[in-house]
Amino acid sequence: MSEVTIEKLMSRMPEAFLPEKASGVDAVVQYHLTGEEASDWIVTIRDGKCMVEKGTIENPKLTLTADSQDYKDVILGKINGMSAFMDGKLRLAGDLNLAMKLTSFFKMN
Repeated sequence: MSEVTIEKLMSRMPEAFLPEKASGVDAVVQYHLTGEEASDWIVTIRDGKCMVEKGTIENPKLTLTADSQDYKDVILGKINGMSAFMDGKLRLAGDLNLAMKLTSFFKMN
């Protein structure tokens, strides 16, 4: 399998989105990734759709900050997201209820 990059993971989010799991959700999530693949991403979930774009936005509903490798490990199931959060590898600001549900909105594997 080719190397999984942040770019590839983020570009797959719209096709991995499960609209039935996010019924009624209207949220903008800011991803701030640091480290080797440092980048900023805006993920908008609204009207049963998921849109992803590079960049930053003011006043997102949730901000997720992590080292790019730790984020990949969470998404790929190598480490548990809650454990990463408890260990300080994944930092969240804003709507923590949304954060708890966010992974259920996607089928990444």
